[in-house]
Amino acid sequence: MKNNKIYNLEERTANFGESVIDLCKNIKQDVITRSIINQLIKSSTSIGANYMEANSASSKKDFRNKIFICKKEAQETKHWLRMILKCIPESKERVNILSQECQELILIFGKILSSLR
Repeated sequence: MKNNKIYNLEERTANFGESVIDLCKNIKQDVITRSIINQLIKSSTSIGANYMEANSASSKKDFRNKIFICKKEAQETKHWLRMILKCIPESKERVNILSQECQELILIFGKILSSLR
């Protein structure tokens, strides 16, 4: 069975950030959601940005550090997705899909890090 996962990690992380942006565009902003949306967008789009930097790393150590940041940003994003779900429970299905993709990214970056040791 063929699945539709994107194996180009640059594209996959960019698509993930774009999907989070699309989700956030449709959230009514108030005193609570505004801060969560800001944090969520920052961390989710940072994953791809740091992965791009990793691919241009000047050394193995620099690459490892950037991948470590990718994993940390993905873990933070998973937290903010949980918080946004509390604010907009009607978007549970969409947020759960993003959370699953985020978890997969965490595992991918974790595997990259463990293979560098």
